[in-house]
Amino acid sequence: MTNFFKTTSTALALSALLLTGRAEAQINTPQPSPLSTVTQRVGLTDITITYSRPSLKGRAALGDKTPLAPLGKRWRTGANATTTIKFSDEVVMEGKKIPAGEYGLYSTPGPNSWAMVLNKNTKQGANVDGFKDEDNVATFTAKTYKLPSKVETFTINFSDLTPATANVDMQWENTGAKFRITTEVDSKVMAQINEKVISGAATATPADYAAAAVYYLDNDKDMKQALTWMQKANEKDPKFWNMHTEAKIRLKMKDYKGATAAAEQSKKLATEAKNMDYVTMNDELIASAKKGGATK
Repeated sequence: MTNFFKTTSTALALSALLLTGRAEAQINTPQPSPLSTVTQRVGLTDITITYSRPSLKGRAALGDKTPLAPLGKRWRTGANATTTIKFSDEVVMEGKKIPAGEYGLYSTPGPNSWAMVLNKNTKQGANVDGFKDEDNVATFTAKTYKLPSKVETFTINFSDLTPATANVDMQWENTGAKFRITTEVDSKVMAQINEKVISGAATATPADYAAAAVYYLDNDKDMKQALTWMQKANEKDPKFWNMHTEAKIRLKMKDYKGATAAAEQSKKLATEAKNMDYVTMNDELIASAKKGGATK
């Protein structure tokens, strides 16, 4: 009899636990404006935007007749929680310096431009007028443009990337609006080159020398120095891509004979590696060098 009561008590306790668990469990369903995070490295800086994406569903995005984002009124630049933008380093947004950190991104859509506000408050949600103006980090303008096709779901992405800049592009319905972010690259790269290649020449690797030479070439710096570094990279174990870069440096220096010789060596190595892309690029460089030499 005692065992019967123990068994019954245990069964009842388990049943109660299961019922409690069922009562506390919540049904998980898709959100009408799902959360999205988009991250882009611009230069050497990571930029992350977190926002919720409303859809039109037969409604108007912008305008005067019950739009989702009325013209002339502040908007959280998305749905649900405040849209945020985070920078791993200091950046410049439309000419305004922004320290590293995370900020709320608010906007006031207009017919020709959007008035943008970057604020320290990231918790306002729908209360877009509740933050303090003294917490504003920057105000700037995002120019609007007409989209070639209709965008159903509000979208923020990065466009027009360069080694140091990118546009933040906001698109919805038939309207796009974008603003530019500029990052500091040169001082950071030069600090690394100084540490690893100039001051640290004793321990510099061929890859270090090659990276420094490529940066000098791409950014129109001292070509003689770039050539010296690339020659060091190619001293013991030349790679076809590094030899091709040496050819490009020599071509830029108008050393047509040296450019041709480097390109021919790069082509030979690329052929052995069965990399036909570099074979073609070297053929094109050799043709350019011969043309330059003929017109010298």
